[in-house]
Amino acid sequence: MSVKLDSSDKIHQVLDDYDYFLFDCDGVLWLGDHLLPSVVETIQLLKSLNKQCIFVTNNSTKSRQDYLKKFAKLGIDGISKDEVFGSSYASAIYIDKILKLSKEKKIWILGEEGIEQELHELGYKTIGGTDKKLIEDGVKFSPDHELLSNLDEKVGCVIVGLTFNLNYLKLSLTMQYLLKDNKSLPFIATNIDSTFPSKGKLLIGAGSIIETVSFASGRQPDAVCGKPNQSMMNSIKADHESLQLNPKRGLMIGDRLNTDMKFGRDGGLDTLLVLTGIETEENVLKLNDGNAPTYYANKIGDLFEYHNK
Repeated sequence: MSVKLDSSDKIHQVLDDYDYFLFDCDGVLWLGDHLLPSVVETIQLLKSLNKQCIFVTNNSTKSRQDYLKKFAKLGIDGISKDEVFGSSYASAIYIDKILKLSKEKKIWILGEEGIEQELHELGYKTIGGTDKKLIEDGVKFSPDHELLSNLDEKVGCVIVGLTFNLNYLKLSLTMQYLLKDNKSLPFIATNIDSTFPSKGKLLIGAGSIIETVSFASGRQPDAVCGKPNQSMMNSIKADHESLQLNPKRGLMIGDRLNTDMKFGRDGGLDTLLVLTGIETEENVLKLNDGNAPTYYANKIGDLFEYHNK
C-alpha cells in the first residue's frame, strides 16, 4: 500500500533514502504555463542537500534548450542542460551511444525541431523534419513526387515523434524509408502517448502518428525512447555514466500511473505520485501492491513545506 507523505518525519526519511530524483514536468512542476506551489523551494532544497535532479519529459517537439527557457520563464533558476532529459534528447542519445550510428549516416525525421536540434548537437545530419519542401499547402499529392522517387542513400535511421505539420507526403516518405533495404533501417520512436492534454483539450499524440507508419510498413519500433519504455532509462544511464545511478537510491516523481510510475517501477526505482495531475487519492488507494506507487503526496511542494515544519 502506498505511503502518503504528509508529515515531517516521512519527508525527512525520503530525503535520507534517495540520492537522485527523476521529475516528470507537466502536472508535477507546472500545469501548462502555471507554476505549482513551492516547486522552486523544493528544487532548491534538494540541491542544497546535494541531490541530483533530472527532469524527464515525453514531449519530443522541444529540445533541452527550449525547456531551459521554460524553466527560466517560470522562475525556476539554476537548471542546467544536462539535468533535462526529453524524449527528443533520449532518442538522440540512444542513436549515438547505444546504436552507435555512424555520423556519416543521415537520419530521417518525422517530427519537429526539438528532435533536429538534439541530433545536430551530437553531430548528425538530418533530413525531413521541418524541411519546408515537405509542406505542400495547396498542392495536390503525387505518387511521382521527386522525393519519393529519389530516397537518400545515406539515411541510416528513421525517427518518428509528434508532428504538427503532418501530411500525406511526410507519412509516405517515412514509410518508404521504413521499407528500405528489406526493412533494415533502425526505427526509433520518441514516445507512444496516444494523446496529450493542451489547454483543456485532448490532442493527437506521438503514439497515434507512430502507429500510422508502423501499421503501413508492418514494423514495430526497434526502440521507444519515452516513458514508460526502458529505452529512455537506458539513455539516461548512458548519458550519466559518471553518476553511477543506483536504482535503489533513485525516486521517480510523476502524476501518471501508466507512464511515470510504470517507468520508475520497471527501472527498479521507488516512485512518488503527486495528485496535481490526472490521478486521484481514491484511485491510488484502490491499487494493489504491485501497481501502487511507493509514496503519494498532494503536491511536490509538500517535500519543502513538511521539511520546514
